[in-house]
Amino acid sequence: MADAKITIDDIARALGISKTTVSRAISGKGRVGDDTRVRVMNYIEEHNYKPNMMARALAQQKTYNIGVVWPDDYNAVDLPFFQRCMIGMSEVTSSYGYDIVVSLITGGDISGLKRIIDNHKVDGIILTRTLVNDRPARFLKESGIPFVAVGSTNDPDIVSVDNDNFSACKELTSILIAKGLKRLALIGGSMGHVISNTRYGGFMDAFKDAGISVDPSIIYLDVESMTRVRRIVKDLLKKKIDGVVCMDDNIAGEVITRCRDEHIRIPEDLRLASFYNSSILDNTVPSITSLNFNDRNLGAEAAKSLLELIDGNRVGNKMLSNYEVVLKESTK
Repeated sequence: MADAKITIDDIARALGISKTTVSRAISGKGRVGDDTRVRVMNYIEEHNYKPNMMARALAQQKTYNIGVVWPDDYNAVDLPFFQRCMIGMSEVTSSYGYDIVVSLITGGDISGLKRIIDNHKVDGIILTRTLVNDRPARFLKESGIPFVAVGSTNDPDIVSVDNDNFSACKELTSILIAKGLKRLALIGGSMGHVISNTRYGGFMDAFKDAGISVDPSIIYLDVESMTRVRRIVKDLLKKKIDGVVCMDDNIAGEVITRCRDEHIRIPEDLRLASFYNSSILDNTVPSITSLNFNDRNLGAEAAKSLLELIDGNRVGNKMLSNYEVVLKESTK
């Protein structure tokens, strides 16, 4: 008769092997001979053994939880990015028997993150945003817990996984310059975010390679208010420009709205492009030239790196080049 209460101890005694060997045979991790693994698995099947996840976690001093940190100031553009990343992460973690715990960071308040670390609720953390002044990353470094950052960082002690935003933004800008758009305005968000600095760098490097100077009066950074976007559009009407590049679709969507209010036609009167393509502009008329990234794969690669760190393996940074430049009606 099948015994649903059988334990690892019982299996070890019955087969005359150690509990560690039984655990390795069950988890598939560590060195175990093929004959021993077959004996363990056959015994398990015969006696209907079901591993207790809590006991397994205690035995290995693991929670089998991964913490994923989200900033709570995400907007309509950011949300699909985080959702796609999360899908990629969960596909990987679930296959390893891990669950995901989400922690929100409000501004500079990292008390929630501290709580799950201090209470040993997770085995590792994935940060979904990197900052120039990165308090969450500093805290995680001090805590000693394994963690991975989604996004680039200048800190050599932080393992990061990112899309190659610099190359992507440079390539799109270079294409626009080659199309004759040499006076391009740039509108970007907070320069406290590493991604904003990266996108700005790619934009500027494209002009440097083309041997064209950039007019600083048509570069607008740290734009976090849609009211300011309205003022910028009115300001641009007074300047002779060939087009506008927006660092993200939230800004691009607001530019489109303001152009409509001012009876500015896209692309006849103003060409427009975005450094990120989200679902917010899917039904925009005209369609917007932008960059496509595989956010789901980004999340999956971050999860793989973190699980490697948790297992004690050395892990390097990853820069993913799976992006595409999508030219559409807005820059014709």
